[in-house]
Amino acid sequence: MTEGPIKTRRDGHVLEVTLDRPKANAIDLATSRIMGDTFATFRDDPELRVCIVTGAGEKFFCPGWDLKAAAAGDEVDGDYGVGGFGGLQELRGLNKPVIAAVNGICCGGGLELALSADIILAADHASFALPEIRSGTVADAATVKLPKRIPY
Repeated sequence: MTEGPIKTRRDGHVLEVTLDRPKANAIDLATSRIMGDTFATFRDDPELRVCIVTGAGEKFFCPGWDLKAAAAGDEVDGDYGVGGFGGLQELRGLNKPVIAAVNGICCGGGLELALSADIILAADHASFALPEIRSGTVADAATVKLPKRIPY
């Protein structure tokens, strides 16, 4: 198992990826780059067949962008790394299933991360939101992916 904000564990042909950034599992630029490298490694490893991504703890899956890191100087249009924000949204050539195990609050970029997975499994206490809508900003990936996942 790896250490740092992204913990990974191999169990046979399954890669478990856990976002572990207390208090809320928010994603800053450095974490996004690590996630991108992690998902690219999953894509390129012929022994791995499925990936499960989740958040540490039971309160938050991921609220998306780390606003404290942004206030401290992380650029909104900075280098997110391979696969774009969260490493999964723009990852090319991924032909293996990714499961998002949502175990708490999933909003903003966290919802975009979950929508980038092939399957979303939600705990009974999970909640989903796109707060960008209230501020008049565009939730990039969610604007495209959410309408495709929710029927009319």
